[in-house]
Amino acid sequence: MSNTAIILAAGNGTRMKADKSKLLLEINGMTVIERTVKTFSKISDIDDIIVVVRESDIPLYEKVLSDYDISYCIGGSTRQESVSNAVETIDSCDMIIIHDGARPLVTEKEILNTLRSAEKYGAAATGVPVKDTIKVIDNNNKIVDTPKRSSLIAIQTPQIFTFNKYVEAMNCAKTQGKDFTDDCKLLENINEDVYVVIGDYSNIKITTPDDIPLAESILKLRGEE
Repeated sequence: MSNTAIILAAGNGTRMKADKSKLLLEINGMTVIERTVKTFSKISDIDDIIVVVRESDIPLYEKVLSDYDISYCIGGSTRQESVSNAVETIDSCDMIIIHDGARPLVTEKEILNTLRSAEKYGAAATGVPVKDTIKVIDNNNKIVDTPKRSSLIAIQTPQIFTFNKYVEAMNCAKTQGKDFTDDCKLLENINEDVYVVIGDYSNIKITTPDDIPLAESILKLRGEE
């Protein structure tokens, strides 16, 4: 079994209001991207790690991640294009593991649980039950529906798929001219089932300045540095 992880790190992070990539910001003295890569590098089930970055950031990432056996790929203008660029560098593998580089607090347990589910079903993603009541609104901000909260899941990453099936779904979306912000949707688009593995609310995405102290608090609660 050969598994390849694709870690997405090509976003511009405008909501972070920083003068550099948000993945190069530090949480307790370690950059966001290194925390993410470090966790994946510990997992023996993962054979290769591809980090998708902006071309201008490669020298910075190579410096930060010099201790890790990884390869780099240039990102695209959208998430789907970035993953596609990475996929095109892979000759073959069994499972493809897609993860947001901005989720540095993901645990080995969450990754492995999702991998086992994907190996069983062909497609799986980490997610957590929605805590708030969700409303659907129209163009005038009028509430038109209230989905049943017990059936709602906030999807996180990793999202893991059989490589050949993901390639099929990716090519189908390209042919249709569709661009999805979520990898699960690629599989849903070709009527493939995707299963959810319940993860942890601490698997946050570093998006705004407030997320850095929040991540530090989570690490403190875990007893980690």
